Amino acid sequence: MKRIALVLAAALVVMIPSSSWADGQYKVLVVAMPSKYHYEFVPIARDSLERMAKLQAFEITFATTGEALNQDLKPYAAVMLLNTPTEELTAAERANFEAYMRDGGNAVVVHRAAIDLPAGGWVWYEKLVGRTVGTHPMLQTGVVTVVDKSFPATFGVPERWIWSDEFYPTTNPYNVSINPVLNVDEASYDPTKIWPGQVAKGMGKDHPVAWYHTYENGRVFVTTLGHSVEMYRDQHYLDHLIGGIYWAATGLGQRH
Repeated sequence: MKRIALVLAAALVVMIPSSSWADGQYKVLVVAMPSKYHYEFVPIARDSLERMAKLQAFEITFATTGEALNQDLKPYAAVMLLNTPTEELTAAERANFEAYMRDGGNAVVVHRAAIDLPAGGWVWYEKLVGRTVGTHPMLQTGVVTVVDKSFPATFGVPERWIWSDEFYPTTNPYNVSINPVLNVDEASYDPTKIWPGQVAKGMGKDHPVAWYHTYENGRVFVTTLGHSVEMYRDQHYLDHLIGGIYWAATGLGQRH
C-alpha cells in the first residue's frame, strides 16, 4: 500500500501545472533598517508586505541592515528603503545603490527614508528623493487629498482621506521636478505644531506628501506617510504602498 501511495503522490505532482512553481513577476528588495524612533514597524511591515507580494505575484527580499545594498542589485526591479536612516549607510552601500540607479534600477522611498541627515550630506540622494525634508512635525490627524487619480498609488485610497501622520514640510533646493500624487490639506491640522526648538510655518496650498519622478535612469516613488506601526496593518495605506511599488518596478498602471 505504501508503494501505491507513493506512486499516486508522484502522479499528482506531475499533474500540477508548472506555473504553480513559476517565479514571481519581479523581485523587490526591501531595506527596513530600524532606528531610534522606527523599529516596532519592522515585523508588522514584513508580514504585511510579504502577504501583499504573494497576493500580487511578485517576490520580496526583506533586509534589516544596509549590508543588503552591497550585493548585486541587478536582479531587483526596485529597491525599497522603508524608514531606513540613510545617514547610517556606509560609503560602499551608497555607491552600490547609486550604481544600481544609473544602470536603470528603480527606487521606492518611505517616510523616514526621505530624510537625509545632515541635510546636504548626500546630495545625490536628496535629488533622488526630489525634496529636502525640513522641520520634524508632531504626529497629527489631517486630511490627505488625491492629486493624481491616474497614478497607481492612489487607486486604493479615498479622495479625501482622514489620516494621522507626521506631515513633513519640504523644500526644493536643487530644483527637482516631481509629480505630486497626494497632498495634505494644511487647513485640516496645525502645520506650526512642532517639536520644541524648531519653527514651522507650513507650506500652504501645495503640500505634497507622496510623489514620483525619474532620476538617473530609473523611476522613483516617494511617500512621506508611514510613521506608526499600526499603519502597516491599514489596508488603504498598504494599497498606497503596493501601487507605488508596482509602478516603480514595472512603469505600468497609470491611466492616460
